[in-house]
Amino acid sequence: MARQRAFSGTPWEEQVGYCRALRVGQQIFVSGTAPSDGQGGTFAPNDAYAQTKRCFEIIQQALAELDADLRDVVRTRIYITDMSRWEDVAQAHYELFADHPPVNTTVEIPALMHPDMLVEIEVEALCEAAPPQRLPLRRPQSMILGRPIQPSGLPPINGSDLDEGCLD
Repeated sequence: MARQRAFSGTPWEEQVGYCRALRVGQQIFVSGTAPSDGQGGTFAPNDAYAQTKRCFEIIQQALAELDADLRDVVRTRIYITDMSRWEDVAQAHYELFADHPPVNTTVEIPALMHPDMLVEIEVEALCEAAPPQRLPLRRPQSMILGRPIQPSGLPPINGSDLDEGCLD
């Protein structure tokens, strides 16, 4: 089955050897997504609500690249470094998923990559249909006077098979 990958361009992907998201048929798996500010730092240090929203922005970008969106999410896993902030995280999650709630697991962990990161999120999505097939690039056909040349070895069988433009 064909696999499509989405990359966010962070140096971690190349260093560690992973992609942001992977689509296999109708399923999409999104890697643990931290609240990166896009410049190598942490978005909104010490703000669990804003960090949760930022994680889902990054996730949404990856999903869109794979022809999906947050409505396709069926599972969220939230890793939080301080469970006393769970209400802020839950509020951000609720705002995004109240109309189409996925299953969820939230666990407290001792630390993330940077001490000012409070939240990391991974998701799984299930899409209604398989992604559109991207046609392989084909060589352009040989043309004479804007008309395709019939492949060699295949003589015309009847008059309608003849390319009258080539009979001049």
